[in-house]
Amino acid sequence: MRADGKIDYCEFAGQDIPAMKRFYGEAFGWGFTDYGPSYVAFEGAGLDGGISAEPESAGKPPLVVLYATDITAMFAKVKAAGGVITREIFSFPGGRRFQFRDPSGNELAVWAKT
Repeated sequence: MRADGKIDYCEFAGQDIPAMKRFYGEAFGWGFTDYGPSYVAFEGAGLDGGISAEPESAGKPPLVVLYATDITAMFAKVKAAGGVITREIFSFPGGRRFQFRDPSGNELAVWAKT
């Protein structure tokens, strides 16, 4: 069950989505759902996640995504706690999300259903 502030999703960078699907499918038996030419979700990995081929994701480490029941309130809490917003709240199919850096420079994201 999704809960406020808990790890909910992990996103990998992958400029060659067919190669990523082939590798993780063959090596670990993961399943996939395509969401256009630059994004695929994976399941069966112990934690749901996705692979992004967006140019800005190239070479980045995996992105841990937390869940929020109220994304606006969580955005304010992250800022008040000293998080540095790296991507303002934006919409995507199925929800809304923002990204931030913690005090050590780790980048994470927070998402909420629409």
